Amino acid sequence: MNQPAFAHTHTESSMQDCIATCNRCHQICLQTAMNHCLEAGGKHVQADHFRLMINCAEICQLSANFQLSNSAFHRQVCALCAEICEACVADCEAIGGMDECVEACEKCAESCREMASMLH
Repeated sequence: MNQPAFAHTHTESSMQDCIATCNRCHQICLQTAMNHCLEAGGKHVQADHFRLMINCAEICQLSANFQLSNSAFHRQVCALCAEICEACVADCEAIGGMDECVEACEKCAESCREMASMLH
């Protein structure tokens, strides 16, 4: 452990922030899909959109879990999470009326991109 304590603390703090952001995105995507989308119908329940919402919720939860367990693969999962969150942002913006989901996914994508690019 030749790493300075500050660097470890910064990484730990960044990871905790990313875990919280992933957990929030998981919650918002799942809640939005199961309530707003199902009730709104139409474009909101088209298979590709609904599937993406659920996939996004699941990858966010998985990303948080991989970080919590300090998995050697958490950076790869974070990179995939960012990619799926970005796709969810684009889809939710295209449909409209899903601002809370868009915001949560944007923050999660940004946080996961940062986590994926951190040095070991």
